[in-house]
Amino acid sequence: MPKFHDPNLLVGFESSDDAAVYRIDDNTALIQTVDLFPPMVDDPYHFGQIAAANALSDVYAMGGTPRLAMNILCYPEDLPGEIVRDIMEGGYEKVMEAGAVIAGGHSLKDHEPKYGLCVTGFAKPEEILTNSNAKPGDFLILTKPLGTGILTTAAKAGLVGEGTVAAIVESMVMLNKRACEIMKNHPVHSCTDVTGFGLLGHAYEMGAGSGVTIQLDAAAMPLLPEARDMARMGIIPAGAYANRAYLEAKLKIEPTVPLDLLDIMFDPQTSGGLLIAVPEDQAAGLLADLQSEIPAATIIGWVTPAESHTIYIK
Repeated sequence: MPKFHDPNLLVGFESSDDAAVYRIDDNTALIQTVDLFPPMVDDPYHFGQIAAANALSDVYAMGGTPRLAMNILCYPEDLPGEIVRDIMEGGYEKVMEAGAVIAGGHSLKDHEPKYGLCVTGFAKPEEILTNSNAKPGDFLILTKPLGTGILTTAAKAGLVGEGTVAAIVESMVMLNKRACEIMKNHPVHSCTDVTGFGLLGHAYEMGAGSGVTIQLDAAAMPLLPEARDMARMGIIPAGAYANRAYLEAKLKIEPTVPLDLLDIMFDPQTSGGLLIAVPEDQAAGLLADLQSEIPAATIIGWVTPAESHTIYIK
């Protein structure tokens, strides 16, 4: 494909970052992203909330503030109108919570419902965070628990209880807004959000883009209820196998790492948390501030100089 060159394009697709960033002037950078996917839960209102939260997350991962969103909606001709309304109401609720506005969009007929947003946000150019600036010595903080792909797969088969389903939905509908606001009060080096490529996929992008090795402690991973039980049963979505096939040669994994935990780390997440690289001497302060409002936030690893493997898991 042809390459585009513009001195005001601060972040493009070269580093597999979360969104594009374009400098408007010395004080303003525009952040642009788009996300669309089919339902991962049965409730249409929750689906709309989750899809919107997932789309908004890319702006938060860049250290920005969402301001404008456009709907993207696909739906079958025979889908009842009240379901379409519920999906869009869920999306509107999350955009309002983000302090942004929806100003139109586009819809088309399709055999399967799909919903998402094109989101525009803003930040000062010097405040933009990328996924390619982690430094040796940084600690890595994850703000949401893992396991949404495995557990939504299990929920569709009726294998998990109502409490677990509620916990999955609560995690996925939660905006990364407060995590971003808290993060920006600390000297963070790098950030990305954990979504379809799983924790290991997004950690790999951070490590490769930054020219460092990402060290992860499997035992430190925050997990959603029943995630390990379902992983042990082999309830693994196809996306996790695709992530493993792409990444496995790029990893060094200690033989003591349990297979179920490894599967969860490959698991594609929907509306996952932020993965933040912060200097070691600042990590405790950032973690304390995050945990005061987001109890699941935890340190899951650290960054070292580049080695033979981009990710090392122990």
